[in-house]
Amino acid sequence: MRCLAGLSLLLATGGAVAQEQAFFRGAAHVVVPQRRSFSLRHDATPIAIERVRARVTIDEQAAGTALEVTVRNTSSAPAEAVLLLPVPDGAAIHSFAFEGPAREPTAELLPREEARRTYSDIVRSLRDPALLEFAGYALVRSSVFPVPAQGTQRVRIVYNHLLPAVDSRVDYVLPRSESLDVDVPWEIEVDATAKAGIGMAYSPTHEIETDRAGPGHVKVRTTASASRSPGPFRLSLLSSRDSAAATLFAYPDPRIGGGYFLLVAGLPPAAKREPRREVTIVLDRSGSMAGPKMDQARAAALQIVEGLLDGEAFNLVDFGNAVSLFADRPVVKDRAAMLRAREYLHAVRPIGGTNTYDALVEALRQPTTAGLLPTVLFLTDGLPTVGRTGEPDIRALVESGNPHRRRVFTFGLGDDVNAPLLDRLAEASRAAAVYVRPGEDLEEPVLRAFERLKGPVLADGRLSEANGAILGLQPATLPDLFEGDQLVVLGQYKGSGPLKLALDGAERSLSLAFGLDGATTRNAFVPRLWAARRIAELVDRVRQTDETSVVCPEHRALIEEIVRLSAEWGILSEYTAFFAREGTDLSDWDAINFRVMAELAEKAVKARCGTDAVDRAQVLWAQKKQSVLDGRNLLDDKIDRAGLAAVQQASDRALFCRGKQWIDGRIVAGRSPVAPDATIECGTPEFERLVDALVAEDRQGLLAVRGEILLRLDGRNVLVRNDW
Repeated sequence: MRCLAGLSLLLATGGAVAQEQAFFRGAAHVVVPQRRSFSLRHDATPIAIERVRARVTIDEQAAGTALEVTVRNTSSAPAEAVLLLPVPDGAAIHSFAFEGPAREPTAELLPREEARRTYSDIVRSLRDPALLEFAGYALVRSSVFPVPAQGTQRVRIVYNHLLPAVDSRVDYVLPRSESLDVDVPWEIEVDATAKAGIGMAYSPTHEIETDRAGPGHVKVRTTASASRSPGPFRLSLLSSRDSAAATLFAYPDPRIGGGYFLLVAGLPPAAKREPRREVTIVLDRSGSMAGPKMDQARAAALQIVEGLLDGEAFNLVDFGNAVSLFADRPVVKDRAAMLRAREYLHAVRPIGGTNTYDALVEALRQPTTAGLLPTVLFLTDGLPTVGRTGEPDIRALVESGNPHRRRVFTFGLGDDVNAPLLDRLAEASRAAAVYVRPGEDLEEPVLRAFERLKGPVLADGRLSEANGAILGLQPATLPDLFEGDQLVVLGQYKGSGPLKLALDGAERSLSLAFGLDGATTRNAFVPRLWAARRIAELVDRVRQTDETSVVCPEHRALIEEIVRLSAEWGILSEYTAFFAREGTDLSDWDAINFRVMAELAEKAVKARCGTDAVDRAQVLWAQKKQSVLDGRNLLDDKIDRAGLAAVQQASDRALFCRGKQWIDGRIVAGRSPVAPDATIECGTPEFERLVDALVAEDRQGLLAVRGEILLRLDGRNVLVRNDW
């Protein structure tokens, strides 16, 4: 980078078109890192943004953002470009530089209103509405910089701003486009410090990795898989409150008489932790376990027993046609018990069928050890074939025949397992289901699950509100929280608050109070995450049926809700991927419901075992716990990728492309006629007023797509002719 000494930073005071033209004179390109590079001249060869690196420092509420943008010129002639950088209100430019000899680099900061005019001028010139997405931001505009022929240019700009604080939380936002057309990789790193300590770092928009350098120092980076995730990067840093880091995000929605909330909490380890594990290992020894699977299962079981601390307890149950027990109740670990356990496991030999029902009966009915949380690790590689084999009978054991409320962690070994059944056994007991695919090592996932069971920080958790103002919780039953876990709960609220929440567990309780004054449509990630979890729950309720068809009144209601949520929020799965296809008539609600019903019957209800069933089980399990946006609908590995770009999540809406027209998902979900009640032409005063109104609601992204847009606004279908 060239020396920055004496760099002149200019503050813009005017936005006249003549000034704009003078400023861009000589530049053939406008580089917007959050979107793409735009060519100002039709004869100019486009330059490409190769990557963006963001290095962010946060000290208390003060944030510094350094962006390094690499652009490439593939033409045989040098190119001249300017940088346009949407930034939060209140930002101040610190420095701007680029490589190579040129006139002194300068940059100026345009406040939001002037930035808005600049965007509109460029949009009119390019006849491209893309930049309207950033109409609500202030703007940094650079001087002209060169991009050498057949070469690259690195542009670096640094700006500072003060982060807003909400209770014990500070929020950082890095503006980026929600468009699926934007495929530039971003590397984002954040180095945050706070004297009072940082209890937790959470991003609802991008998957992150966190390294804790001390109580008040954390380093955060986006994962490789998140480098191309669309939308603004959001990061919240929470300080501790009453020994817990907790905060609430709210999104207002008058249609439901309140809105949606997201509660995220991180619970610290208890001051004293006594050994409290009681583990019963239930081991399938049917004939299909012969070979490496049996060897690995024995080794995993032995390592678990050896890993217990003195004073903790264990038992061993193995089953084929019949069931055998190491002891009639869990025994406290000591040297003698260990010797007997080794001998017992060594003698286990694979033979016979799979008597799942009786094995679970023996594991669940045995007496518990006082003071220890009883858990079961259930390992099986096949379908029930002996004794009671029906799913309702086996599910009932955990749902209503589990007198000591043992957690049943299920491990499906291979693909020949009943995935819906194993999922239900785990979820009904506040545990988890794990699938070990063919060729994978068994010991590692079993031991990893066991290591987490050092005693939950919060067991048997329940979330309630003093005035009963919350409903639709996702998950409906809170999982046990272990050391290092984050609790992310989504739900709906009624009224305008404040919310007085009680998080109660078997050994501790937390009282939390949150105002709803900060509820904003900027928190559109909240209802979208809620809807994703709700869809997964509904799909699983259909999947858990014992029927071979989903044609029944109860399932019709579930399917209608799946369709409505998928349409409104643009959340697609392999069951609703056809929404993205050109031939789907979005106005034919009955045909859409029937199609989803058929997809679920074939792929969810009838497919109980095999590769596809296990794949879907893993997808559903992840979606039920989803706490980060999936803007590209990539969570479901079974989804048909063709045409997914025809579904765009924008602001708090979904847009579906049909030909040259985009249709608001709220029109589809509300079963409104797909026809306009009014039309607005781009470039007219009415259009400018619409842009301003949407900016005020933080919904301007709805206008940033090419073609006609049919929006649901104030109870009307408004057709925006966005073809310039």
